[in-house]
Amino acid sequence: MLNKIEHLGIAVKDIEASAKMYETLLGKPSYKTEVVESEGVSTLFFQIGESKIELLEATNPESPIAKFIEKRGEGIHHVAYDVSDIDVEIQRLQAEGFQLIHETPKSGADNKKIAFLHPKSTGGVLVELCQDK
Repeated sequence: MLNKIEHLGIAVKDIEASAKMYETLLGKPSYKTEVVESEGVSTLFFQIGESKIELLEATNPESPIAKFIEKRGEGIHHVAYDVSDIDVEIQRLQAEGFQLIHETPKSGADNKKIAFLHPKSTGGVLVELCQDK
């Protein structure tokens, strides 16, 4: 079962400039930065109530974020949902006919196990499942 929106992932060209804009917009500083080498991204997080905003900047031109920005420009990249048991959710959603990008969880930013659902099966929205490690 999906518990809550864990975070919104936002693709940006310049994480430092975007961080300054979000700090002004939200009235608070970010709480964490992290590079996820396997995904080719630098991340920066803001806490907003129970949810988060994750800024994503490509660290190489072949990363999914670089390709997303090239095709669509900056903006919302994905919606991430907190789950209690990511393995159970992957099996449940696959049985319901959702197309998975990751059939097994992988390590993600912010101390999470993650898996993505393909937007072709989720109404055009890239969906991420997140579980604390």
